[in-house]
Amino acid sequence: MKKIVLLTPAHPLRGGIASSSERLAQELQTAGHEVVLYSFSLQYPSLLFPGKTQYSDDPAPEGLTILQKVNSINPFNWLKVGRELREMRPDLILTRYWLPFMSPSLSNIIRIAKKNGHTKAIAIADNIIPHEKRPFDTSLTSLFIKHIDAFVVMSRSVADDIRQFTKTKRTEYIAHPIYDNYGVQIEKTEAKLKLGLDLDTDYILFFGFIRDYKGLDLLLKAVADKRLRNRNMKLLIAGEYYSNEAYYQQIIKQLRLQDHVVLHTDFIPHEKVKYYFGAADLVAQPYKTATQSGISQLAYHFEKPMLVTNVGGLPEIVEHGKVGYVTEVDVVAISDAIVDFYDNSREAEMTEGVRENKQNFSWAKMVEGIEELEEFVRI
Repeated sequence: MKKIVLLTPAHPLRGGIASSSERLAQELQTAGHEVVLYSFSLQYPSLLFPGKTQYSDDPAPEGLTILQKVNSINPFNWLKVGRELREMRPDLILTRYWLPFMSPSLSNIIRIAKKNGHTKAIAIADNIIPHEKRPFDTSLTSLFIKHIDAFVVMSRSVADDIRQFTKTKRTEYIAHPIYDNYGVQIEKTEAKLKLGLDLDTDYILFFGFIRDYKGLDLLLKAVADKRLRNRNMKLLIAGEYYSNEAYYQQIIKQLRLQDHVVLHTDFIPHEKVKYYFGAADLVAQPYKTATQSGISQLAYHFEKPMLVTNVGGLPEIVEHGKVGYVTEVDVVAISDAIVDFYDNSREAEMTEGVRENKQNFSWAKMVEGIEELEEFVRI
């Protein structure tokens, strides 16, 4: 048994990183480890946060110790938390890294904690080079990598990014596990009724925070294809705008898509996620850039075929032709895939492919990989 500190966003903070970290903590506990989550008392200053709120109204996950300790912009806090962890002497600090903005706080906390000569530090690197680049990204990431002993990546493209900073520290690829903590699968008719959707309409789902790199503009233009416009099909957009809402509204207006798009653009509570996936025939992720995507792992859990673009780690987990489509980042290619899906009635066979492949993405495999990597690290 190891004493493990997960240094990560967690409840009441919302989002995929918080949710997956909580699920990982549960699996680590199941494997016999002692786990405590050190989350943020302040994650982002309000001026830097693009959404409406950073906090979830969902109940806290059961059976986890979550402490709101870290202030991302207060160096005195970093010193305090680092000293606390140094005295605690955990065997492992397992931290998430997704944005260079977090580097100063995480780096200094880990640096101070490791002065005990006992604690190891492994980072689960969601991103190394961010999708939306800012000044000082490289120098901040270099600082973070300096204090980490080894890395877990969930896409091979992130491993390639890490090698730009270090070629000596071990990096292990472990596929992103399935998000199986969002409830049971819901039958399509029940899901549509719950969401107030037309029962006789087909739905393609775009789910998650709306950011420019996720390619919603491409998907809107693809749905405007005349081969799809005349079909009884709509695009269901479920997620909060983290970019310019007016830009997407303008596309909808210009392409006269008002009757072909359903907009649910508030934050989707945890307990409602199952209904959106339940209502969908196909889950679309037309990203312009990517590392990995938790949306794919939600689609696997709810056994829904996927459409992804050929960027980052997305093709690594979506087997083209079996569980869905891998297309180029191109409007026509996306349209062609959707047309094929409906014209050739691919839903049943691809759903079966999803059921077969979902066995490859377990939380137990993630924990086993972390345990093996921790044993490899020497300090």
